[in-house]
Amino acid sequence: MSSFSESALEKKLSELSSSQQSVQTLSLWIIHHRKHSALIVKVWHRELKKAKSSRKLTFLYLANDVIQNSKKKGPEFTKDFESVLVDACSHVASEIDEGSKRQMERLLNIWKERNLYRSDFIQQLKLAIEDSSSPRPSEEKKPVKRSYQKIQEDEEDDDDDYRSHISPRIADSSASQLTEELVKALQDLENAASGDAAVRQKIASLPQEVQDVSLLEKITDKEAADKLSKTVDEACLLLAEYNGRLAAELEDRRQLARMLTEYISSQKEALVEREKKLEEYKQKLARVTQVRKELKSHIQSLPDLSLLPNVTGGLAPLPSAGDLFSTD
Repeated sequence: MSSFSESALEKKLSELSSSQQSVQTLSLWIIHHRKHSALIVKVWHRELKKAKSSRKLTFLYLANDVIQNSKKKGPEFTKDFESVLVDACSHVASEIDEGSKRQMERLLNIWKERNLYRSDFIQQLKLAIEDSSSPRPSEEKKPVKRSYQKIQEDEEDDDDDYRSHISPRIADSSASQLTEELVKALQDLENAASGDAAVRQKIASLPQEVQDVSLLEKITDKEAADKLSKTVDEACLLLAEYNGRLAAELEDRRQLARMLTEYISSQKEALVEREKKLEEYKQKLARVTQVRKELKSHIQSLPDLSLLPNVTGGLAPLPSAGDLFSTD
């Protein structure tokens, strides 16, 4: 199990996905480092506000998993999360749709049923969600501000005709960006979980006792039981974290496959476009070559002025101004 640091938590939160495996893996890691609960909640709250709208609900699911599964080991997270949950719920509710808000309300009902928080505090959280739906007086007459993602989706729906006329410079820039992202994704996979020989060796070296229930009968004293319990906990954390990394790697590889498909498609489109340009410039070259040939032929057909006779030879020179006004 990796050691705790603020930067390590930030990285894990940035990699958090909505899958149950991802949430549970990070939850186990957080609970393992519960002595840092205050800092963990502070970083969670900060990263929640920085996360994309589509990921904010996942942050609440993570908090839910931590709160419920850490309760038996101590009240640290229940208390520390209480100090930020009102603001967190209000913030998340203001950036998600009605369907996601209903999921939030179901989550609060579970907390109430399991007595994780007082009824009055749960009601406070529900009010925070409801208040986020009410438009503020100063904003009632303002148009709804669309997110960047929404604008992009609208443009994809409405601007198909325009897309066919995108300038080559913009297209080249997009292709270059896609290439950079593809290279980065390939480089990231060099350190993928499936290639982590050190962790695989640790897993292979786990004692047989953590894998075979029948061996528990050999434990005859509390000291040995406590020692095995600690080993089992460490094995669970190690395996959960590694499984989470493998799940993340699987998703990364799926994303990479999609990127490769998109990249190949974009290159095929670029190839067709370049072939059209090549043919166009070949035709221009042929026209210019024909003009050059005809011009050369025309020049050759013109008379050579140097061969014409000297029409001024034998004529007397014109008188000068002095000759014209001379009195002699």
